[in-house]
Amino acid sequence: MDTAAIFSNCRLCPRKCGADRTAGKGFCGETNVISAARASLHKWEEPCIAYKNGAGTVFFSGCNLHCVYCQNNIISNELHGKSLSVSELADVFLRLQDSGADNIELVTPTHFVPLIINSLDKVKHRLTIPVVYNTGGYELCETIAMLDGYIDVYLPDIKYRSPDIAKNYSSAPDYFEYASRAVLAMTRQVGALQYNSEGGLVRGTVIRHLVLPSHRHDSISIMEWIAENISPENALVSIMGQYTPFVFIPDSFPELKRRVTKMEYNSVTDRAAELGLNGFSQDRSSASEDYVPDFSFQGL
Repeated sequence: MDTAAIFSNCRLCPRKCGADRTAGKGFCGETNVISAARASLHKWEEPCIAYKNGAGTVFFSGCNLHCVYCQNNIISNELHGKSLSVSELADVFLRLQDSGADNIELVTPTHFVPLIINSLDKVKHRLTIPVVYNTGGYELCETIAMLDGYIDVYLPDIKYRSPDIAKNYSSAPDYFEYASRAVLAMTRQVGALQYNSEGGLVRGTVIRHLVLPSHRHDSISIMEWIAENISPENALVSIMGQYTPFVFIPDSFPELKRRVTKMEYNSVTDRAAELGLNGFSQDRSSASEDYVPDFSFQGL
């Protein structure tokens, strides 16, 4: 793969910013050098993702969304991270497997996809656990096609259906247009849900959605789209109630300064149940800063 050509005019995500990342940074905030902030076992994922020892998460720095409320703000917006070579990242994958990881989970990986593929090429023959692609959902189908044969489980968000909400919080009014296409491409690529003997997901898609305060109707609309377009055999749905009003959220978003109410969250989960969607919901006690990982370069 000619990574130099890809990064010299970057179009890996829907921003298509065209930045020369061999000489500077793209919209994501990153160059053509891998940057990550943590690699460790993470036990707080969905039960089918972290089912035994925990997911082997690698948290990459930078992001193509820069959501104003991001719980991983220190790495997505402030770009806290450590530089890694392709070979060093490959070694991280093997160390996670040796530590008993249930899978290799790539968190916010989009802007490093060509380098991740190069890293996986070095060790794929030695990996015996699934590779999980954990993304904010703002993806190009062309980038997802590059990952065919490398990713076993997709873990995308569908954050918004409303262009106005997506514009306000992530400067991406076209978010749903791209996310919906990408999620369909993911489900087609990996196919039906498959589990191992311990209940771990080894192939398939889990669609995540974080319920935001004051926007339950948008959340319900997303549940309805999923029910209309994706078979329960091909995807689970994870409805998250962990939204936390961090102090860094700008005062211009007063509606984001509170937690999601029980009524708001239950109205979404109830509608999902009515639609026959299978998957997971969260205990509202997860809406706490205690669940934000410590990004201190652990495991790198």
